Amino acid sequence: MLPQGALTLVLVTKQNPIFKKGDKVEIKVPVLPESVADATIATWHVKTGEAVSRDQVLVDIETDKVVLEVVAQADGVMGEIVHAEGATVNAEQVIGHMTAGGAPAAAPAAKAEAAPAAAAPAAESDEVLTPSVRRLIAEKGLDAAKIQGSGKNGRVTKEDVEKFLAGAPAAPAKAAVAAPAPVQGDRSQKRVPMTRLRKTIANRLLEAKNSTAMLTTFNEVNMKPIMDLRKQYQDVFEKRHGIRLGFMSFYVKAVTEALKRFPEVNAAIDGDDIVYHNFFDVSIAVSTPRGLVTPVLRDCDKMNLAEIEKAIKDLAIKGRDGKLSMDDLTGGNFTITNGGVFGSLMSTPIINPPQSAILGMHKIQDRVMVVDGKMEILPMMYLALSYDHRIIDGKESVGFLVTIKELLEDPTRILLDI
Repeated sequence: MLPQGALTLVLVTKQNPIFKKGDKVEIKVPVLPESVADATIATWHVKTGEAVSRDQVLVDIETDKVVLEVVAQADGVMGEIVHAEGATVNAEQVIGHMTAGGAPAAAPAAKAEAAPAAAAPAAESDEVLTPSVRRLIAEKGLDAAKIQGSGKNGRVTKEDVEKFLAGAPAAPAKAAVAAPAPVQGDRSQKRVPMTRLRKTIANRLLEAKNSTAMLTTFNEVNMKPIMDLRKQYQDVFEKRHGIRLGFMSFYVKAVTEALKRFPEVNAAIDGDDIVYHNFFDVSIAVSTPRGLVTPVLRDCDKMNLAEIEKAIKDLAIKGRDGKLSMDDLTGGNFTITNGGVFGSLMSTPIINPPQSAILGMHKIQDRVMVVDGKMEILPMMYLALSYDHRIIDGKESVGFLVTIKELLEDPTRILLDI
C-alpha cells in the first residue's frame, strides 16, 4: 500500500460499456504512457465478494510518475483478484475480475439501521478512501472513523473532511499537552518499501551525478525592485487578470530571456550530438510527500506574466487534487527549483537529465549591502546554477546567471523585452 498521507498524482481512467447481469468483467491495467514500461499495483480498495458500484475506484496502479485509478465499469460484485498489491504488471494486463449486475453496493436495509451503524463505512475508511482524501486526513491528524461519509457506499469525500474540520472543536491541542511522554529508551524502527517514484528519483539523481560533469556557480540578486513593483501594482494586476502577481512569473520570464541569449543552456547532449531546442519549456520543481515532481510550463516565450501565473496556479491545483497527468510531467528543457519556500538559504541543485542545467532560487533575506559606498539593508536572494560542463562552459554559465540577476534587479527590462 502507499504510505498514508502520500500525495498521489491521479490519472482517472473510465470506460463504461454496457454489461448484462452475470457478465464476467475483466479488470485491466490502463494503457500506460509511451515512456512507461510497467507499473506496480499499489492498493486494492475492494475485496473478493464485496459489492461495488459503477465508477467506484477498485485499485490504484503506480507508475514512475503517476498513480492510475482503475474504476468499476458496472455495478456488481468483486470476483478474483489475480495480482495482489506489490505485483509488477504491464499495460492492459488482466489483474482481476468482477461480475456485473450483482447486489447493489448499498443495501437498503443498511439505511434503516440505528445511527451508530451508519458510521460503519467510515470505520473501514482506510480501505475505501481515495489517495487524496487519505493524504488530507493524515495531514490534519484526523481519525477517519469519526468522519461521516456522504459519497457512494458511505465513502468519505474531501468535502466531508473539510466539513468535519470546520465543525471540529479546538480540543485536540489540549489533548496533545496531556498526552503521556514517550517511553524512555524506545528504539523502535519502521520499514517502508520505496515507492516507484522514489526509486526513479534515486536512480535519476545518481545518473545525473555519475554521467554529467556537474558544476555549480552562484550569484545574488537584490529583490527590492520586484517587491516594490508587486506592492505598487498588485491590486490593479489582480483586478485586471484575476490572479495575484507572484515571484515565480518573474523568475520564469528572466530564465526564458536568458535561455534565448545562451542557447547552450537550452540544449541537451544526445549521444555524440548536441540538440539545440528552439522552444522554451520550463520545468518547475515541486516537492511532495511522494517525492519531487517537475510539471512543465510550455512555450514560456509566448506567455506574459499573467498567463504564467495562471498556468502555475493550474498546475498547483492539479497537484493538490492529484490530477497531474503524464503530459504535465513530461519534457522540459530547463528546471527552476525554489528551495526558498522551505527556508533554504543556499543549495547546489542537481540537474534533471537530459536537461543541461537547473536554477535554484532561495530564501529572500534582509542583509546589509554596500550601495554607492553606503550601507543599506536590502532583501537579497542567492541564485545557484548547476550545469553540465560537457556542454556549457564557465563563460556561458556565468553570463547566463548574470543575465538573470540583471533582469530581476531591473524588472522593467522583462516587461519591455530588452
